Amino acid sequence: MATTAGDILVESLIDWGVEVVFGLPGDGINGIIEAFRIRQDKIRFIQTRHEEVAAFAACAYAKWTGRLGVCIATSGPGGIHLLNGIYDAKLDGQPVLAITGLQFHDLLHTHTQQDVELDKLFMDSCAYSARIMGPTHVENVVELAIRTALAYRQPTHVTMPVDIQSMPVDKAKRSKRNIADHVSSLMARGGQLPDRTQLERAAAILNQAEKPFILVGQGALGAGQELLEMAEKLGAPIGKALLGKGAVPDLSDYSTGGVGLLGTRPSQDALEGCDTLLIVGSSFPYIEYYPKPGAARAVQIEIDPKRIGLRYPVEAGLVGDSRSVLRELLPLVRRNENRDFLAEARQGAGAWRDLMEERGTRADLPMKPQVVTHELNKLLDDDAIIVTDSGTITTWVARHIDMRGTMMFSCSGNLATMACGIGYAIAAAIAYPERRVVAVIGDGSTSMLMGDLVTLRKYGLDVKLIVIKNDSLGMIKWEQMVFLGNPEFVCDLEPIDFTKVAEGCGLRSLRIDDPARCAGQLREALATPGPCLIEAVVDPHEPPMPPKIEAKQALHLAESLVKGTPNASKIALTIASDKVRELV
Repeated sequence: MATTAGDILVESLIDWGVEVVFGLPGDGINGIIEAFRIRQDKIRFIQTRHEEVAAFAACAYAKWTGRLGVCIATSGPGGIHLLNGIYDAKLDGQPVLAITGLQFHDLLHTHTQQDVELDKLFMDSCAYSARIMGPTHVENVVELAIRTALAYRQPTHVTMPVDIQSMPVDKAKRSKRNIADHVSSLMARGGQLPDRTQLERAAAILNQAEKPFILVGQGALGAGQELLEMAEKLGAPIGKALLGKGAVPDLSDYSTGGVGLLGTRPSQDALEGCDTLLIVGSSFPYIEYYPKPGAARAVQIEIDPKRIGLRYPVEAGLVGDSRSVLRELLPLVRRNENRDFLAEARQGAGAWRDLMEERGTRADLPMKPQVVTHELNKLLDDDAIIVTDSGTITTWVARHIDMRGTMMFSCSGNLATMACGIGYAIAAAIAYPERRVVAVIGDGSTSMLMGDLVTLRKYGLDVKLIVIKNDSLGMIKWEQMVFLGNPEFVCDLEPIDFTKVAEGCGLRSLRIDDPARCAGQLREALATPGPCLIEAVVDPHEPPMPPKIEAKQALHLAESLVKGTPNASKIALTIASDKVRELV
């Protein structure tokens, strides 16, 4: 039975089916932490070493499960630390509730310690952010925060002064208009289907397509069978935005792989050459990779009405859940007997896979980073959960890991923040303890939040962390040189021995630096019970090249960068030689 305001908050979470909360205690949330302690048999508290990791884990938990992710932090700096993970949830559309504390209610705005108005701070990052004013206010605010997060798939936030958290319920005065128990934890789901007129308009456009292409994103996850049926009817290749990597198997006859900077050449060729574009659950942000406006007719399926036509002009917008809308649309679409465009895409996909095989099996020293993900791909179970971080490592995972079976994949998509990988892996292992979790992360990202390596040990999480070590902020180095034409600057990192760091945190660890031994060492690491860190030492000069790079751009880079630093010269020459060999 609830006796304090903190009790009401935690019981509200339990009523809404929350089973896990990620966070770090602090004196600004002691009343709420006590409520968690009393109810630890009903709701699990996962202690992280940094609040940012807690927020990443909450966001990832929502991605992995489709349920509400919850994180908690103390007043002032603790709450501030949550913001990066909360923005990750905002930009990737995930339901997360952030809970924070405030200082004593009658000392706020008086320059007291940790006097930060967190309800105002979270207003941009959250769809709802409110300050709880007393025990009788808790249920109303928390209920609305949870409902808003789930209904709009956005993060929300509640904060409560520390003295109110422990305030007795029986002494709280309820206002005359605040009727007790007037809220409930029932979540109503809408039909999420477009009207018939839009469906018929969309079908008419698709039925006239000669060169159709399907672009899928995060919103298409769970609609794999329907996507393949649509691709078969239309004779359309399917390209995937990064967060939609798991929407259809990578080895499907219809998949051409990723799109954009991290994507594949056949996907880009098909996207540029299509005359009709079906966008399913994607707001892929790189507008420059779409067909030029007017070059293709477009239909978009999207659950968020305001995103219709956000990236490309569409003639039919179908608002609703991707799977449900595709089921309604499929009977209206005729089979396209012209398979030439699909055949061309399949041929391109085969050539691209040959190229990835060549790059993933190179025996050069220093070891190429592609070798690690290429060999890892062969060893993964069909139900593995794959995490990656932001940087060059995202490229190697996107191109060399094949989604199959019930595999799951995610990362920080639109925020593209570094350091999310460990938090994402923690959440995956908590949500699915029976499944293999593998995180491929960079040395720059790892060093930011590596204190939470010990969290893997604390909870016995069977996570394998593969740290790609090139002692460089590789993606930033690449962008400095390619997009600005400048020599790289301040991108090299002071080396860290991650195997020793892992051992200090109680994890097993090993180092891979020889491509000839890579497969065997990865197999050994994956077979090791419990958490394990694998440090893969790779060539720092290997660039994450786009799927298409013009010859004149490659030559310009070779000419302009050869006068820069030795690192820049090596990368420039790699680009030029690869272009000459027509590998990219």
